Amino acid sequence: MSRTSAPAPVGTQADSPLAHGLKQRHLSMIALGGVIGAGLFVGSGAGIAAAGPSIVIAYAVSGLLVMLVMRMLGEMSAANPASGSFSVHAERALGPWAGFTAGWSFWVLLSVAVGLEGIGAAKIVSGWLPGTPEWAWVALFMLVFCGTNLAAVRNFGEFEFWFAALKVGAITLFLILGGLAILGVLPGTEAPGTANLTGDGGFLPHGTEGLVIGLLASVFAYGGLETVTIAAAESEHPVQGVAKAVRTAMWRIALFYIGSMAVIVTLVPWDDPDVANPDKGPYVTALNHLEIPGAGLVMQIVVLVAL
Repeated sequence: MSRTSAPAPVGTQADSPLAHGLKQRHLSMIALGGVIGAGLFVGSGAGIAAAGPSIVIAYAVSGLLVMLVMRMLGEMSAANPASGSFSVHAERALGPWAGFTAGWSFWVLLSVAVGLEGIGAAKIVSGWLPGTPEWAWVALFMLVFCGTNLAAVRNFGEFEFWFAALKVGAITLFLILGGLAILGVLPGTEAPGTANLTGDGGFLPHGTEGLVIGLLASVFAYGGLETVTIAAAESEHPVQGVAKAVRTAMWRIALFYIGSMAVIVTLVPWDDPDVANPDKGPYVTALNHLEIPGAGLVMQIVVLVAL
């Protein structure tokens, strides 16, 4: 009696000749570097301006929701690695309409987000080089990064690994310097105490409404973490790789996101106009407040890379 194998589900590795060029270190950094971008470095300023010091609570609540969603998505991606990730899972569970809607919604989101980040990067560079057209910088960035990513998946992994390492290193150094300044042991600084947390309207300057707006801004900042489950299908060991990447990303979210927001609102008044200024952002503003020579410029370069 002959046996025939069942057809592979749509979007799985069996029906897609994908190159498995991503290593575990690539997946780990994709999981972490994907969320450390414009939403955190620049977009968080709008959340701080709306919620004030309570932005820490907003990031904690949204971070908990993101952790739960990523845990569930990680389980599904480990069980059925697919290049379509959540759109494939939605199609299996709810039908083709759900997969179609989820997939194209994500495509539209990324198309808009990449364009906005290109514009943001161009604004930073044109600020360094006045008189240069912003559209030319946008075109150059898109050409370089699209060409690199389309050449081979390993190129994408290597670029994401080193760029994410740079961003992680910058935030780690920021947290160390900010923590020392808060304790009053950083040379040339005085401990701010709780003045910025309780002054200028208090911890909830705009009430619950401001906290809700900050919550929406914080959810946007977490965008990109889902990339690791999409990349799982192109990794050498998808099941082990995506599981480990999702687990390690969870505690790092708590450290980098919630920790950095706490440092910023402790060091800088939440209503400082530079905090919500997209040309600077809260991280650059905090470092300028500490008056560390060149630190603000270095952070701007990191923000440019993150975009």
